[in-house]
Amino acid sequence: MKNFPSFFVIFLTLVFEIRAWAEEQCPFQVHGFLLGAVSGRVTGERPPNGNGGDFVLGEERLRLELRGATPSGEAFLLVKGDGFHDAVVNKTHGDLREVYTGYAKGPADLRFGRHIITWGVGDLFYINDVFPKDWESYFSGRPAEYLKLGVDGLRTQFFSKWVNVDLLVIPFFTPDTFPPAERFFFFDEFAGVTNRAARTPANRFSNIETAVRFSRRVTDSDLSLFFSRGFWRTASMRPDNTAAPTSVTAFYPSLHVYGASLQRNFLGGVTSLEGGYYDSRNDNDGNDSAIPNSEWRFLAGYQRELRRDFTLGTQFYGEIMDHYGTYRQTLPVGFYQEDHFRGVASLRLTQWLRYQTWKLSLFAAMSPTDIDYFLQPEITYRVTDHLGTTLGANIFGGQEETTFFGQFEKSDNVFWNVRYNF
Repeated sequence: MKNFPSFFVIFLTLVFEIRAWAEEQCPFQVHGFLLGAVSGRVTGERPPNGNGGDFVLGEERLRLELRGATPSGEAFLLVKGDGFHDAVVNKTHGDLREVYTGYAKGPADLRFGRHIITWGVGDLFYINDVFPKDWESYFSGRPAEYLKLGVDGLRTQFFSKWVNVDLLVIPFFTPDTFPPAERFFFFDEFAGVTNRAARTPANRFSNIETAVRFSRRVTDSDLSLFFSRGFWRTASMRPDNTAAPTSVTAFYPSLHVYGASLQRNFLGGVTSLEGGYYDSRNDNDGNDSAIPNSEWRFLAGYQRELRRDFTLGTQFYGEIMDHYGTYRQTLPVGFYQEDHFRGVASLRLTQWLRYQTWKLSLFAAMSPTDIDYFLQPEITYRVTDHLGTTLGANIFGGQEETTFFGQFEKSDNVFWNVRYNF
């Protein structure tokens, strides 16, 4: 962490040089930001193999965004990437967030490259948004935009008065990113097994992922239908022996998702409904304990501005496992048993103050079935139109270390970042 200030100064100098060059010579629009972020664990606990001591995040990050188009605007290009220095391990990395070229004419829009896609109406709980997430970034205190990861492939959109179609073809699989053992505590069924292997879907035609959304406005409501063919983005674990495992292989089973969402104005606010069926194709009968069972997912939400600059959002999310009886019968002795039903209620409060230069926010989620919770309070201050800072915390708790939020209870952290936009 001792190199944090010096790298911040170097990045800031680089930003002004690039901006000056872009204004004078570059035919494209150049934007971006410089972000300094730090997050420290406040529980006094440290992971057994931790590499950051009390720190889960410490970095200086430079974002550059390049946009360009032909005079007609029909052909266009976007490049959005980060370079950052991880001060916890003193290493420098690159992160290509989005890069695509495209052509739009009339009702059609064609894009090829890396895209960040957001589907559905959920707030941090996703059903038909089956694209990869970076939970390590979110639980470390990076800005919320870093929760989404890009996918590489072809995206085609078609717009008409009857129906809008959004089609994606994704040849290369990208999994979710979860907090690493070096910086977070989490539940690991095979914590004592060191011989591990990972197997991701092979790059072949039969493993190409596809996703399509049909949407239109129906009687003052926004209605969408979804279908996707791909893989679970959270790894499943298969031991060589369930009674006394000596090795474990991580893999990603096949998954089809069918779903729908609806959003409309109601009682002075916005009501959101979404549902989907997760069809676990490699375990249709639910008798393979290493593969997730098929399940139904649903959510209902409501958001309203209660008074000027104060907004309340509520949501309830649920999962119902298919073939639960078979799951219980085939689960090996001593393994953690999931519930038939999991529900999570969430609340988001947002208050703007002093001409929207101050933002106070709270996201709170609590599961009455898992008996665990997650809190994220934040205070953001915009010093100028270009400069802002955020102070916040990630707080976890639960009765059991096997639940989603409860497993991170020893990883409560406070984060702070400073951001300069240009």
